[in-house]
Amino acid sequence: MAITYNNLYMDIRQELRQAGIEAATLEARELVCYAAGKTRQELMRDSRLYVPTAVEQQARALVQRHLAGEPVAYLIGEWEFYGLPLDISEHVLIPRSDTEVLAEKAIEFVQTLGECRVLDLCAGSGCVGLAVASQCRQARVVLGELSEGALRICRQNIRRNGLTGQVVPLPMDVMAGPPAHMGEFDCIVSNPPYIPRADIDTLDVSVKDYEPHMALDGGEDGLDFYRTICDKWRQALHPGSRLYFEVGIGQADDVLRIMRAVGFGDIQVVEDPGGIPRVVFGTLCDHV
Repeated sequence: MAITYNNLYMDIRQELRQAGIEAATLEARELVCYAAGKTRQELMRDSRLYVPTAVEQQARALVQRHLAGEPVAYLIGEWEFYGLPLDISEHVLIPRSDTEVLAEKAIEFVQTLGECRVLDLCAGSGCVGLAVASQCRQARVVLGELSEGALRICRQNIRRNGLTGQVVPLPMDVMAGPPAHMGEFDCIVSNPPYIPRADIDTLDVSVKDYEPHMALDGGEDGLDFYRTICDKWRQALHPGSRLYFEVGIGQADDVLRIMRAVGFGDIQVVEDPGGIPRVVFGTLCDHV
């Protein structure tokens, strides 16, 4: 029996809601758009048209894969972050809305600097660094990432958002410290792996079975990357530079202490919209 695009979208949204998915409205729209090869605007325009059988079948097959645990962003190969459309693959974490707090706080600082250099460490899809670049046109941004698959996504997202002249992706092993001759930065932002290793198997299926463990595993206590970045990457900063971290639930105080111990001052903790301490940032002091 023929069904309109609007009714297909409504059916899928209801199915996702019954499965307890909070973002059912957004995800239903994205799945129908992808199956139909339409933009959101085109889907609204064509809402009363009948859906070809093949498109309906594909949309419903995508829903079943999603209900089995596969994230929508991986199914459709893209996601949005801070208003930017981003390519997404299994090589990178899916950008979360909570991480927009990290981008927002870094943007507030970088906008006061004028011409400056910003480094996004553990860049993944490049979402944070690209958000900074899009809002701070005088900033030059480096996306540092170890995974070649993630670097490939970074390059695609730089081109997709027209930031080729402003942003450069570079291979970097965070645990090894800054490469030689890289120079100093005015701001480093990082959303590093921070899940304690033993906790990874307890994560939701959509995370543990699909997202890259390399981007999740923060070591035994989840704090390995914070220690290393604070210790080894200070040399890539100058007095007055800032370091911004996203942190996991319950980690803010530990990260604050790690930063203070190596010479960062004026350290602040910022909550995400859910009231969870999510961002910790501080300024490198003159005496370090």
